[in-house]
Amino acid sequence: MDQPQPADQLTPPFATKVAVLVRDDLATWQRLNVTAFLAAGIAAAYPALVGAPYADADGGSYLPLLGMPVLVFEGGAHTLGNARTRAVGRGLPAAIFTQEMFGTGHDTANRAATAAVPADQLDLVGIAVHGPKNAVDKILKGAYLHR
Repeated sequence: MDQPQPADQLTPPFATKVAVLVRDDLATWQRLNVTAFLAAGIAAAYPALVGAPYADADGGSYLPLLGMPVLVFEGGAHTLGNARTRAVGRGLPAAIFTQEMFGTGHDTANRAATAAVPADQLDLVGIAVHGPKNAVDKILKGAYLHR
């Protein structure tokens, strides 16, 4: 028997997956920084994945969040390069963060640093994708859940 489809993308069971892959040789602050930037990229590209604002019992209001889990993985530089290549090959847009971006101070400089490097030479420290679960799993082949 077919499973009923969720009413929207934010109702479990989720048909899609959000995953962030960070390089395993980064300092803790870098891993957290890269993860935050990449998750924001997914939220910006897929606004339907953002839930409603939050409120507490006292009437305080809070910003909305991504409405589904974000799985964080880690892997070596080669694994990140392969993930980027697989995402492109599958037609899934990806958010990326390069080593050079740690040395810039703003978005325009980040984009300029990325634009100066051919795709196969990007020094990737992070990549994020959203898509069908099986496609995301194949893109992340060789990565492991962040510990």
